[in-house]
Amino acid sequence: MITESLQSLYTRDLNKLKTEIESYQNEETIWKIDKNILNSAGNLCLHLVGNLNHFIGAQLGSSDYIRNRELEFSLKDVPRNELIEKVERTLEIVVSTLDKLTSEDMEKEYPLEALGYKMTTEYFLIHLFGHLSYHLGQINYHRRLLDI
Repeated sequence: MITESLQSLYTRDLNKLKTEIESYQNEETIWKIDKNILNSAGNLCLHLVGNLNHFIGAQLGSSDYIRNRELEFSLKDVPRNELIEKVERTLEIVVSTLDKLTSEDMEKEYPLEALGYKMTTEYFLIHLFGHLSYHLGQINYHRRLLDI
């Protein structure tokens, strides 16, 4: 079933996100921006955590998470260990939520028109995985460019 594949992929990439944040030699660099790099790795990490907790945890898993998207990009200098804890908790909520989804749930319409149109839950979960991978790549590049 696709939920097992999605669980595996989300687990892989959320663990990679944790590793990327842990890999910064200088913790302050996590929050650095430079020239055309407008989002720090820290803000991208907060954005991914907020995105997945909202669209998977709250919408599909009925968690009590309340998203503040503006803070995902405006907060600064959140300690590395706090970012890592947020990623670990996000992984737990994503896996536990996906565990509960049936094939029928995946074929149902996603409860929000997050992209401006109706789509199945399966479609949106695949979209969210692509979003995670996109920003994970940006964080990796950010670290390799600026953490010198």
